[in-house]
Amino acid sequence: MPEQPYTLSVHCHYYQPPRGNPFSAEPLIEPDAAPYPNWNARITAECYQPNAAIGNYKHVSFNLGESLAEWLEKNALETYHAFIHADSANMEQFNAGSAIAQPIDHTILPLARREDKITQVRWGKAVFAHRFGRLPTGIWLPEMAVDLETLEVLAEEGIEWTILTESQIEGKRAGSGLYRVNLPNGKTLKVFVRDEGLSNDIAFSLGHFGGAGRWARQVLVPRKRESGPLTLIATDGETFGHHWPGEEQFLHWLLTYEARAAGYEVMTLERYAAKQKATETVVVRNNTSWSCSHGVSRWATGCGCTPGDSTWKGAMRRAMDNLRFELDHIYYDELKAVDSSADPIGLREGYIKVALGSISSAEFLKSQEVDANKTESNRLMKLVEAQFYRQRIYTSCAFFFPDLDALSTRYGIANAAYAIKLTKEATENDLLPSFRRDLSIASGPDWENGQRITGAEILDQVQSEMPNSNNKHGTAPRI
Repeated sequence: MPEQPYTLSVHCHYYQPPRGNPFSAEPLIEPDAAPYPNWNARITAECYQPNAAIGNYKHVSFNLGESLAEWLEKNALETYHAFIHADSANMEQFNAGSAIAQPIDHTILPLARREDKITQVRWGKAVFAHRFGRLPTGIWLPEMAVDLETLEVLAEEGIEWTILTESQIEGKRAGSGLYRVNLPNGKTLKVFVRDEGLSNDIAFSLGHFGGAGRWARQVLVPRKRESGPLTLIATDGETFGHHWPGEEQFLHWLLTYEARAAGYEVMTLERYAAKQKATETVVVRNNTSWSCSHGVSRWATGCGCTPGDSTWKGAMRRAMDNLRFELDHIYYDELKAVDSSADPIGLREGYIKVALGSISSAEFLKSQEVDANKTESNRLMKLVEAQFYRQRIYTSCAFFFPDLDALSTRYGIANAAYAIKLTKEATENDLLPSFRRDLSIASGPDWENGQRITGAEILDQVQSEMPNSNNKHGTAPRI
């Protein structure tokens, strides 16, 4: 009997959080990224540009986070175009691309309300279409964080498949899929299941392998005896060149020569999903992720995945949740008072066209058929923009690291402060005192001064750094 065909896919998660003060046009300087001005520039030089130069993006499956895509387009255009061209080249050759989508703000979806899950996915689809000129078939879940409601939303929004890791699936399987998940809403969603051992080995030990050829002979060839038709490696794309300097060459030789020499066909996930049907049904473990052994506690209450006292995370999330409730309440009431037939969620979701520059703020409400005079329109646009920034307060990076005083946590608080500012300008409702009170409960070490610092103090600092100028509508906010 002929040997069954074997396929290798490598998926690279490319993402950088928004960095620095989101309301400042000043160049971003991060001294610890020296000799580069900031970490985006450094990682581009170490990873994104070298991988682009040797053509790796055509051979991998990837998702490109919107905050990173926007930075690359403005600051490293040739590298940005390498991502876009890799996808279009695969579409032209195979009618299946390299790229898949990502929820826009890298929100931990199991911790979000259903309507916010929907917004994150719809905005993720919108920015994907804006950049790649087509609709996605697959989507990357931030931190691979999953629950059944999230999968229901994906299926309802026309997403066909996503990627999970082995520890998120009940029981044993042979290979990486394609598998089927039956959902409570009666729909199904396909999932790829990454080889967790191989993926983690590459992520944490790549520099010790001795090259792609040696690794393929010693690992991939004997792996055939225990693997199914597909072997999927999925990891941070920054592994190849940034975390492990020079190892973009490992990825290049593995995918252009050594995997084939080991008897594997190299294929993107979208191409594989178009060729293969789901072979069996699997059961997903609810509220799990790929980087927290406690489920999703890392972004909710804090847990042992990070050193020190991370209880500030629960206090900050409660502060964010309370603020979200107040912002939504004011937004809904104000919109209904102007136009009782308007859909608050639909209007918010449509705002992504303004953020992407596809339509001006002056034209937006008219395109959404909201009946408002000029004064009402100015007020509503501030409130819709506040909803845009309200979504961004939940970016996973605001809760990921062990210290409250991390730059990414400050960024989340800054987005909250700006949503409060816009709401006060529109309605004179000042949500700052209650938000500051709630943030005062969140406390962590201030390593620079050898003291404790609270979320309220960080809020004060963020506000003092914020320019005292209003965002003029008609100019899209920075994504």
